[in-house]
Amino acid sequence: MSKSRKLHQLITEQETDPTTSTTQREDEEERDEIEEIICQISLLDFPGGSESFEMAAKFCYGVKVDLNSSIIAPLRCAGEFLDMTEEYSEDNLISRTERFFSQSVLTSLKESIKALKSCERVMPLAESLGITERCIDSIASRASSVDPALFGWPVSEAANENNFRARSNQALWKEIESTLRRKGSGAKSNNADSWFEDLTLLSLQLFKRLIWAMKMGDLNPEIVESCLMNYAKKHIPGLSRSNRKPSSSSSSSSAASEGEQREVLETIVSNLPLQKSSRSSTTTRFLFGLLRTANILNAAEECRSTLEKKIGLQLEQATLDDLLIPSYSYLNETLYDVDCLERILGHFLDGLEEERNGGEIEAGGDGGGGNVRPPTLMVVGKLIDGYLAEIGSDANLKSDRFYNLAISLPEQARLFDDGLYRAVDVYLKSHPWTSEAEREKICGIMDCQKLTIEACTHAAQNERLPLRAVVQVLFFEQIQLRHAITGTLIAAGADSARPSLLRRRAEEEEEEEIEAEEGATQERNSNAWRGAARENQVLRLDMDSMRTRVHQLERECSNMKKVIEKIDKECPRQNNGGWRGSLTRRFGCKFKTQVCDSHEQTVVNARKGRQPHHLHQQ
Repeated sequence: MSKSRKLHQLITEQETDPTTSTTQREDEEERDEIEEIICQISLLDFPGGSESFEMAAKFCYGVKVDLNSSIIAPLRCAGEFLDMTEEYSEDNLISRTERFFSQSVLTSLKESIKALKSCERVMPLAESLGITERCIDSIASRASSVDPALFGWPVSEAANENNFRARSNQALWKEIESTLRRKGSGAKSNNADSWFEDLTLLSLQLFKRLIWAMKMGDLNPEIVESCLMNYAKKHIPGLSRSNRKPSSSSSSSSAASEGEQREVLETIVSNLPLQKSSRSSTTTRFLFGLLRTANILNAAEECRSTLEKKIGLQLEQATLDDLLIPSYSYLNETLYDVDCLERILGHFLDGLEEERNGGEIEAGGDGGGGNVRPPTLMVVGKLIDGYLAEIGSDANLKSDRFYNLAISLPEQARLFDDGLYRAVDVYLKSHPWTSEAEREKICGIMDCQKLTIEACTHAAQNERLPLRAVVQVLFFEQIQLRHAITGTLIAAGADSARPSLLRRRAEEEEEEEIEAEEGATQERNSNAWRGAARENQVLRLDMDSMRTRVHQLERECSNMKKVIEKIDKECPRQNNGGWRGSLTRRFGCKFKTQVCDSHEQTVVNARKGRQPHHLHQQ
């Protein structure tokens, strides 16, 4: 009664009202004993329940109460409900809780989140007292002014009282010293993870208000995106394919219903930043998980369209496993949702076109960059070729769907068409009933000039390809081989025809390099000289080897000539022309002996006196 004006009034009213005061008599012998007055007071809708009332009662009786961020909001509301003001009693509960709330809770990001979580139990009164709004403002302002890697560190604010400033600075440096003793980056990441984990405990309504305040405060979009990702992973099961099992800590009774999950998902998607994320592929994988879940939960069309557009802006960060979105519609016969991927690819190409147009405007309207191959486009081209190979084995996939998806990418997306050839081969193998016209149409998406030698060799022996495609492959394969052989012969002829010129050029290049690098350090001169000398030595060795080989061939030709002449002299002329006559009689052919001599410019002719012999029957 000395601390609470409300309790004082209620008890006083019951004491003065004779209908509310009753005398307890056990029997007639105890009528002379002291009468006991019992006051029954009902405190309906007490904020925080019996736990808060017990702490308020302990405070009234002088029992020490350890204040913390988890109980400060219910205790502040209890003091308001019991009218424990400073005017009624000095250093009362309201002033004590307000001082702790301002000095210890609002100065820390983590403590503000815990206090905001405790407001859920006393929401009507906490909202009217401004506790919820102050917690949200504190979280949003501190999240925007502190490095995300250091979330969780207390940040002191200037206060009027000198003792509060000293206490805050001391706590700050203690926290910094304890954190620096941890393992550098590991400690920072743990603090950030702890901060994000605390946010996931908030209710959806409070979380929506907090995200709105963060976005209004121009907070870094990556921080907002991280908050949304952690909250979604906590409240929407099955976002990640690697973790589809429910956690053991969460019971089936606490699992959110399908409607609640849909509401959480639509809230997350509506608050995602529209610009492209600069993070790794983790964000893209998370977006694909949201899209699969949106299809399962039958989310709103606007929600799914927003996800497809955001995925399309960063499609180059996706993996093949991300693209394999199952088809959940009964109207779609295919195993995977090909229509969805076509829409995502369309958003990617639109974004690429906008970037190219913007670059041309900045470059002064130069339109000569049409033949440039953007790296992101080539990455997506390889990704789509892999996707075509995966869905090509689906027996229900129509040839038109396969063809339209394959030709949706521009020509610059593929440096080689080997991946596209593999996808075509998989589709024809899984669809043997395809007609000849359809097979020719499907093979028409390949450019045979962009196939490597290995792919051409395989395609030339592929019985599943139509005849026209095989002929084209063979034609371009012959052209590639001809170009390769011609280039090799030209290079070899140039090397053998002009060795002295190459040697002179090598010496001149060596001299030029030495003259150009006179002003450089000794180490660079030494390295350049060694490289040039090594190349010159290799060239000399090659020339010496070629000269030795030529001499060997000349000696062999000379020896063969001497042996042939010796045989002619030793063999009798009357025996039908010697050894040549025997060969003529045996094989029925006539020939002249021609020996190549590298030292002579003419060919050794057959002796004029020799007459041809006719074949006789043996």
